[in-house]
Amino acid sequence: MLGLIKKDFLIIKNNLKLIIVMLMVFFIMALGGQFNISFIPTFIIVMLFISTFSYDEYNNWDAYAITLPGGRKNIVKSKYIASLFLTLLSAVITVLLNYLISVINNTAVNELISSLLGSICAIVIIQSIMYPLIFKFGMEKGRIVLFILVFVMVGVITLLKNTIKIPTILVVLFNDYWFIVIPIILVISLLISYKISEKIYLKKEF
Repeated sequence: MLGLIKKDFLIIKNNLKLIIVMLMVFFIMALGGQFNISFIPTFIIVMLFISTFSYDEYNNWDAYAITLPGGRKNIVKSKYIASLFLTLLSAVITVLLNYLISVINNTAVNELISSLLGSICAIVIIQSIMYPLIFKFGMEKGRIVLFILVFVMVGVITLLKNTIKIPTILVVLFNDYWFIVIPIILVISLLISYKISEKIYLKKEF
């Protein structure tokens, strides 16, 4: 499985120069106060990791990889582990960039934690939804299905928001214990996503 994780990292390494250039451009723009850079590193790195699925699909990697020891289960597991590692790495990069900006501009780091948590939560939820779709439909069809699903979810959430009142106790619970609630939600969403992806991939034919 370590070999599978290393393979994905090597694919991303090929785009390392592009990552650095993009981060530098956004860093310079953030210095001018044009926008908050907190979500940029996470978004860039995760999008690049998702591109590894395209690389695997283009080179018919799965047909070979499933013949390896522990094949199908390790393929799914390696994707989630590598993705989680990169998400955490992007969080560290985000903190460092925001710190540098605060030092250079001699300003306080405003709302760093909330912005960082927001971006990580959004990315993890997107990953949790998208990975099973990619394993099921492939990269291209998976994107289309994700777009439709997100559109439907936004509509449903908007409808529920206007018709259903959230109990006050839940709002208070979230406000007071968000540092516990958010990690629990993210871990549960990843575990459910992983189990669904594993079940799909174990039955998939190549």
